[in-house]
Parts: sequence; C-alpha cells; structure tokens
Amino acid sequence: MKTHLLISVGLATAMLSGSLALVASGTVAVASSEQNMAQKLAGKAAKALGKRRSDEAVTFAEQAVSLAPRDPGFRTLLGKAYLQAGRFASATQAFSDVLALNPADGRAALNLALAQTATGEWVAARETLTAHAARIANADRGLALALAGDPAGGIALLSEAARDPAATATMRQNLALALALDGRWVEARTVASVDMSPEQVDARLVEWAGFARPQSAAQQVAALLGVTPAADRGQPTQLALSAPGDAAPVAVALAEPVMVEPVAAPTQVVTVIRPAITFAPRQEVVQALPSDYRPRGNSIGPVRMAAAPKSRDIGGYYVQLGAFDTPAVARSAWRRLSRNVPRLAGMSPQGMQASVRGASFYRLSVGGLARADAASLCGRVRAKGERCFVRTHAGEQLANWARPERLASR
Repeated sequence: MKTHLLISVGLATAMLSGSLALVASGTVAVASSEQNMAQKLAGKAAKALGKRRSDEAVTFAEQAVSLAPRDPGFRTLLGKAYLQAGRFASATQAFSDVLALNPADGRAALNLALAQTATGEWVAARETLTAHAARIANADRGLALALAGDPAGGIALLSEAARDPAATATMRQNLALALALDGRWVEARTVASVDMSPEQVDARLVEWAGFARPQSAAQQVAALLGVTPAADRGQPTQLALSAPGDAAPVAVALAEPVMVEPVAAPTQVVTVIRPAITFAPRQEVVQALPSDYRPRGNSIGPVRMAAAPKSRDIGGYYVQLGAFDTPAVARSAWRRLSRNVPRLAGMSPQGMQASVRGASFYRLSVGGLARADAASLCGRVRAKGERCFVRTHAGEQLANWARPERLASR
C-alpha cells in the first residue's frame, strides 16, 4: 500500500504511534499478579503491532484485556490490533468500550468512526464524529466525514483547515481526496497540483479513481490504513465490558482465544447508541401502498433521460437505495452509486422525507420499473457491495437536485 493513500495526520498514526505510551498512561497501577501479567501481555501486543504481526497482537491484547477489563489503555491497544488485522466489527466494539471508559478520548472516537464506516454504519460514524467534534482535528474529521457519506461536510471542514497559514501538504492532499470522493475531479486536480508536479498529479488521480470506486466500504477504509479486510465474527463475548460492581468477565486463556459467534453477553455491554435501521434486510421486499395514499392529479411522475430503458421498464416497482440524514447526503450517495453502477446513471433519482421512530430520513430510490427489472437492477447494486431492496411506490417524487437538469433535457 503506498503511503500517500494513508491519512497521516491522524487516522493512520492513530493506529500505530504511541502504542507503548498508551499502555502505560491508561493503566491503573495495582500491585497484583494479574495486573503485572496484563502489563507484560500489553507490551508484547504493542511490539507485535509495531512489527505488523496483527494476529499475534490481537492474541496478546485480548489476553491483557481479559485480566484488566476496565483499563482503557489495554482496550485501546486491542482496538488498534483489530484495525491492523482488518477486523472492523471487533474494532467497533473495542473503541466503543474505550469511549465508555474514557469519553474524552478523541483519538478513540476517530478510530471508532473509521471502523463504523468500514462496517457500513455510515450514520453511526457521522454521529460519532459529531459527538466528539471538539476533540478531533478538522483535518482528520473532514476526511472521515467524507468517507462516512458526507463529502460536502468533509470538504467544508478541510477547506477551512487548508486556509490556515500553517496548513501542510498532507492537509491539502486530504482536501483533494475528499473532492475526488465527491466526484469534483477538476477541483481535486487543482488542489493536488499545489504540492506536486503534473506527472505526479496524474498518477495520484488515477489511484484515487480506483479508490473512489471500492467494492465495499471495508475495502476503502482498509486501503487508507494499509491493511487487508478479514472475516470477523466479533470480539469474544468474554471481553464484554461490564458495569462497575458487576461480576468480572470470564478470563480468556493465555493460549489462542476461542472465537465464538456474537451472542447476548451475561453482563451489560456498553456501546455507542446506534441510529434506527436505515436499510431493510438484503432480500426483495414489496411494500403495500398506504391505505390513505391517493395519487396527485398533477403529479409529474418520473421523468426519464433519453438513455433510459424503453417501455418494458415501465411499472410500479422501485429500488430503494438508502435512507439518509438529509437530501444533501443522499445526493452525495447518488453520485457515488451512479458511478459504481452504470445502469443507474441513466435513471432519475427519486426522493421523499420519511419519519422512523421520531427520526427524519430522506429515502433515495429509482423506479417506475417492472418487477423483474427492479429485481435485476437491485442485484447489480448488490453486486457492487451496496445495499438495496425492491418495493412499490410510496409517494416519492423526482429529487429536487435532479429536477432542473432532467426537465431541461426534455
């Protein structure tokens, strides 16, 4: 992995730098054989991290946490080991536990947001970044936001950071990468050229073009960190963080820990609050029209570009591509999806506001398709590592941002 794809200001260095210091500073000095053993195991884990022996680092860090479960330094080390091993679901739990023990740890919050992005929890990642905004530098938070599905918000933060007289070349490259993720390639080239020759800029943009179209979110985050995604069945339940006064979790043996499927732990698991689910299960779902729904007599209906499929696609089925915080976030997602799935590029994005458990979302979809065509399209979307499901019309209309250019083409 080439180093210029790493976020060297904070995201990449958060994984490796200062491992030994974190072990020392986060440990409560208790004169006990278990604490001493945990300290030794943590030291071995930190050394293994430095040598990029991630599996070995995970083993030692899990053992250290099992002996001192309420030590934030050991859990931080465990989260770093999981990240280096490409085990993003386990890293999400580990850094959530760190923040439960030390809510002021901005570096842990940044790494948690990265892990959440890698597992597809984009809304949760953005919430984490917002909740800890005061403790995360704008240069790091901006690119993390862009990765988590809000390139416009990330670009705003990075632009502000880049205007600082003390801004570094790395900061400007982060801004250029965020612009590339938003499809603003001309601006990305302009910013990147401040610190590189034209030949270097061309090579960088070619790499970014591939990076902006990953097969999955996990691969994109892994590329930034220079790691390889791995199958992850989750952190061992024996390491679940218990509330003060609860019975201590069962210690993990000093041999290779046994991985088990995540189940409800006997102790309370402290996690970051997740938002309401924004996607249905990955299967075809057909929803009935609301009983009080009446079509508007003057509704324009889906307006298609010339490149759209012919009459065989006309029907009452829609492919929902996601539910987002705002129309702006949905627009960014549409740009990415339409680049990744060529079939979408010739279609008109549809949108509507919806409320789920008191939270407001903006649903993004494409439609007016026959059922078979909708199922086929959703299959193409899923083949690119994205999520979708098929349903009937629920009242959406042509997305506002698409209306001018679509209507002008008629």
